Amino acid sequence: MNITFRLNGETVALSDVSPTTTVLDWLRDHKKLTGTKEGCNEGDCGACTVMVTDETGARALNACILFLPQINGKALRTVEGISAPCGTLHPVQQAMIDHHGSQCGFCTPGFVVSMATAHLNGASDDDVQLSGNLCRCTGYAPIIRACEAARDAAVPPHMQDTAPDPAPVASAAGHAQPKTSDALAEWYTQHPDGTLIAGATDVGLWVTKDFRDLGPVAFLNNCADLRAITSTDDGIEIGAAVTLSDLETAMADPHPSFAALIRRYGSVQVRNAATIGGNIANGSPIGDGSPALIALGAVLHLRRGAARRSMPLEDFFLEYGKQDRAPGEFVEKITLPHQPDRLRCYKLSKRFDQDISALCGCFSITVESGRVAQARLAFGGMAGTPKRASQAEATLQGAEWCEASVTAAMAALSADFAPLSDMRASAQYRMMTAQNMLHRYWLEDQGVTTSVLEVTP
Repeated sequence: MNITFRLNGETVALSDVSPTTTVLDWLRDHKKLTGTKEGCNEGDCGACTVMVTDETGARALNACILFLPQINGKALRTVEGISAPCGTLHPVQQAMIDHHGSQCGFCTPGFVVSMATAHLNGASDDDVQLSGNLCRCTGYAPIIRACEAARDAAVPPHMQDTAPDPAPVASAAGHAQPKTSDALAEWYTQHPDGTLIAGATDVGLWVTKDFRDLGPVAFLNNCADLRAITSTDDGIEIGAAVTLSDLETAMADPHPSFAALIRRYGSVQVRNAATIGGNIANGSPIGDGSPALIALGAVLHLRRGAARRSMPLEDFFLEYGKQDRAPGEFVEKITLPHQPDRLRCYKLSKRFDQDISALCGCFSITVESGRVAQARLAFGGMAGTPKRASQAEATLQGAEWCEASVTAAMAALSADFAPLSDMRASAQYRMMTAQNMLHRYWLEDQGVTTSVLEVTP
């Protein structure tokens, strides 16, 4: 594949690039830009953080699970390009020195790039911006102080990157980088066993950890029509290639609890790359996006060639590792019906930030004249697929909206699920906390303030 991008202000053109060469490996092996570190090599530690700029703005991304074709037509800035060409340090670099924000230094380049990207974007939620950067020795207090000290400094002119025109992508060995969903549909019918790569936050690990040969691949990040969020008469249409960062922003007004759930999905770097379509298509029973979408009554739209079909999202998941998707068929979009906001999402994990759910519960219960008119209760982590609690829903349907009805629905959950015990939680704990989540929904609906970040006697 042929690609063109801008690296630290200079245009780079590459030919015959392997589609699964990571940006991290290329930077270190071919450009000797070793400031970008290899830590976990799976997008968890942030030591490999780089800044990528395109027409949508600048984003921090994990270079270890970012493939070279994904930066075609974009601008890439590594830690070596954070200081000015004349050698003047970036304000966040100087602040890290002044506030003793580095000890061993291994993690420091990634922190600096994340900080510089946040500084460029005017982001001041430092704990969120740095949630994907792991430091084992300094402690985060001096790093946060450095963020605060640099906040009001002017953005250096050299940080205002512009992206070059992308190189035409040759389809050697069947690889492609389509610009529209129509082109993607044509390619996928010709290569039904090919691999679709959107954010690569999952597929990247197939390469870096499993060393798989992906065969023909198509990169979806240039399909503009798959990255759109549109409000129509039928509802909110969300393209499959919408990133979780963009979805978080879009859900902040209509469904703020969904946005708060997305905030806990991975890190900023992961959310900047991961797509909602990929989150659904991989069929994970602990993917946090699906329970919320199911609770909202989402409709999934699939496409194969010119043929399209739709289904309720919950029907897409057949059993563990199996989805209702034919060869050459891909997720095109998701539609959420317009509705008053009754959604609450609760994620249970051992860490607040960047952790896989032991259990995720999402509930939308409509109450009319004191009785339950509709109940949609969806869970991840309670079965081999994301799943609705049909027995508990039936118990609530038409019942008086009171604690007794909720208690009965909590008991009915044992008829809906037989959860497994694993390294994240026991079956008993999962059932108990699933029941407690439903009780929490009722308490919050009665005006009781609850927070997993506060402990009260």
